[in-house]
Amino acid sequence: MANTSDIRKGLCIRYNHDIFKIIEFLHVKPGKGPAFVRTKLKSVTTGKVIDNTFSAGHKIEDVRVETRSYQFLYPEGETFHFMNTDDYNQITLEKNQIDAADLLKEGEVVKVMFNAEDGLPLSVEMPASVVLEITHTEPGVKGNTATNATKPATVETGAKVNVPLFINEGDKIKVGTEKGDYIERIK
Repeated sequence: MANTSDIRKGLCIRYNHDIFKIIEFLHVKPGKGPAFVRTKLKSVTTGKVIDNTFSAGHKIEDVRVETRSYQFLYPEGETFHFMNTDDYNQITLEKNQIDAADLLKEGEVVKVMFNAEDGLPLSVEMPASVVLEITHTEPGVKGNTATNATKPATVETGAKVNVPLFINEGDKIKVGTEKGDYIERIK
């Protein structure tokens, strides 16, 4: 058993007969009244995100997890196939178990979290950023680097990303997986 001071991003807890992963938290100490922790919890079974507030000192049941490296092989409808990089065993996961499934390209290595008690996969942690190639966007205009204007672009995985005006088709860009936003152009 843990309490609210142990809450951190990525912690898996058992709450309301389900397992949730903490995706955001904020410790709040109001001037009047007891302290509390505001959290955003994502269900690892359904993918649903809920807001919850825990009072200070509240006991929470944490779930022991193991993390293993897996390589993404290919998508098949709503299921995604992965291969363990150590023993080459393959697993399939549903799309809702993956944080940024639309930014996942074949061959990408990700961390898969497993429940240590029963060995079931809980969620997939993407790397902080991925490098993707632009497959479609309006042509760039030379000199459009002074403003922060953006235009929509489609990357090789099919995801839509807003990019600066100087980006062209065929350019490689770095995309942050947490928000799906453009970081920089790769030469």
